[in-house]
Amino acid sequence: MTFFLGLGIAGIALLALSLIFDGILEGLLGGVLDGLFDGLLSLPVIAGFLSMLGFGGAIMLGTTGVGTVAATVTGVAAGLVAAWVTWKFSRSLMRDQTTATPRGDDLVGTSGSVVTPIPADGYGEVLLRLAGQTVKFSAKSPEPVERGAEIWVEAALSTTSVQVRPVER
Repeated sequence: MTFFLGLGIAGIALLALSLIFDGILEGLLGGVLDGLFDGLLSLPVIAGFLSMLGFGGAIMLGTTGVGTVAATVTGVAAGLVAAWVTWKFSRSLMRDQTTATPRGDDLVGTSGSVVTPIPADGYGEVLLRLAGQTVKFSAKSPEPVERGAEIWVEAALSTTSVQVRPVER
């Protein structure tokens, strides 16, 4: 029983270490086995297998009193299930896609409002909506624009500044 509990605890310790060192086994064996196992040799998968082998074997041995061989077979079966679930879960997390990161060019053609007056050929500040969020940008305009005026973005000058013109109605 002590051996099985030791395996289970070692698996949990390996799982904790996998937060820091994940990818090392795949990196070391990557040149030889590149893509062959597709994540099956990752530390979380091995840790899940090892933990369930140990704890499953200890539970089987302690509750039923069967021999070591039967407890080992049960632990291996539980370990394989845990490894498969861990592998599938980690693959689904790796495939999780997010929307594209907004770029400055996405601002061109949007409207906003002036929060700090813009002097002629000088900089002020405007509020614009980027990816659903209100963001403050430095703004330059060829003509003066008063605070509160509605503006249109003509160009993205940098990641934090835009060229604007006042909206005429």
